[in-house]
Formats: sequence, structure tokens, C-alpha cells
Amino acid sequence: MNLEVFFIDSFTNKVFGGNPAGVIFHPNPIDETIMQAIAAENNLSETAFINTKDDNQIRFFTPELEVDLCGHATLASAFVFFNFIDKSQDQITFSSKRGDLIADKTEEGIKLTLPKDSPKPVAEIDLFSTMLGCKAQKVYRGIDDFMVVVESETEVKDMEPDFNEIGKLDSRGLIVTADGLDVDFVSRWFGPQTGVNEDPVTGSAHTLLAPYWSKKLGKNMMNAKQLSKRGGFLICEVKDEVVEITGQAKLYLRGSIEL
Repeated sequence: MNLEVFFIDSFTNKVFGGNPAGVIFHPNPIDETIMQAIAAENNLSETAFINTKDDNQIRFFTPELEVDLCGHATLASAFVFFNFIDKSQDQITFSSKRGDLIADKTEEGIKLTLPKDSPKPVAEIDLFSTMLGCKAQKVYRGIDDFMVVVESETEVKDMEPDFNEIGKLDSRGLIVTADGLDVDFVSRWFGPQTGVNEDPVTGSAHTLLAPYWSKKLGKNMMNAKQLSKRGGFLICEVKDEVVEITGQAKLYLRGSIEL
């Protein structure tokens, strides 16, 4: 079996920034044990597999497990499609375990239309303050992640969390967020339980972040930064049932896998 593979840096306008994802478009079914093994070998936070003969069904694998939704790997997959699969197209729809994921080519980059998440308050705050090493002001739960609101961008940036304790949470991961200094809000995402201590830029987390900040700030269109070492920039627009997230991407590697 020969598979073409792309490594794409998502939510950035430069190579070595944003969040790298592996992308593989394939016309024939691949056993999920093989997909998981390839993702582990790639050792990126996500590798996306798109079955072109099955409504562009997209599946996302971390080095350790499959997840239902990944924003940066969806962006990376759309980038590969628009630039290497069919340059004549301005839109692609991926079929995922969370429903249809739509990607549109725009002047600002690639716009993803993802299902909207709803933050639900969590009463036990002290536990999260302990694992993050700073005061948690509010805690919420979404479909995949917990979300902790802290006082300032500086606290988000300088945080040294206890990954061992975060890994015990019954969730995909933990988001930390605060008001931004030069953007509307900032965040970081930690997910040791998925094999990724810190994800550079987590598009899917913004389906939870954006609705929260939209309500708090009283605006539907917002700019956001994820304050990881690599960093990333996202434009978020909240609508009735979806969140539209726009970002740029860059090709890092194009090669083949021999199996």
C-alpha cells in the first residue's frame, strides 16, 4: 500500500508555527488499526484520514486514540484539498462523527463551519485551581473539554499546570482562557489523557470558547490567540447552530508512506 501524506501547519501564516497535522486522502478503506499506527508513527497531535470514496469521511487520530472532532486537522485537510487535490473548488464538505464539517476558501484563509458547543457551569472550582496553580474564576464543561476562566492573559501564558492531575479528568482535555490584551480572548489547551500534554492550536476548543466569549463580550465576531510555544491566530464567528473559525495554513512536508 502506498499512501501520500502531507504535514500541514494550521492556524498560522508561516512554517514552524501553528499546529501541525498529518493529512492522508485515500480512495480505499484503511483498517483503523493501521490508521492508529500511522498516527503514532507521525507523532503529531492529530493525523486526519479522508476516504474519498465515502463522502470524504474524515477520521482523526492522536498518537494514542481516535477523537470525534479536530479543528486544526480539518483545516489542514481542506488546505490539502484546495491546493493539491482539486484547485478548482472553493468548498469541501467532510463527513465526520460530529456531522458535516464544511470548509470554504476565503480571502482571509480557510473558513471552517463546525458544530457549536454550549458551556455548562461546573460547581467544583478548587480542584481546577489546584491542578493549574492559579485561581480559577469559573469552570464550565462542554462536549469534549472542561474550560477554566482565569483572571488575565498573563496567567494563561505563564501557567505551569499539573499534567498528571489533568490526565485524571473524565474529558478529552482542559481549556484555560482569559480576556486578551490585543485580541478578544486567549487560551491554552491541555490533554495528557489523549497523549498530548499541550496542543499548539486547538480549533475544536473554540467551538466552546467562542460561544462563551460571544455572550460575555456581546459580539459575534472575535479574534483569538492560543498562547502555546508555537502560537496560533483564529477568527471566530458565532451563529445560531455553528461556529465559523477562519485560519491560514502552510505546507511543511509532502511524501509517501510505504506499507
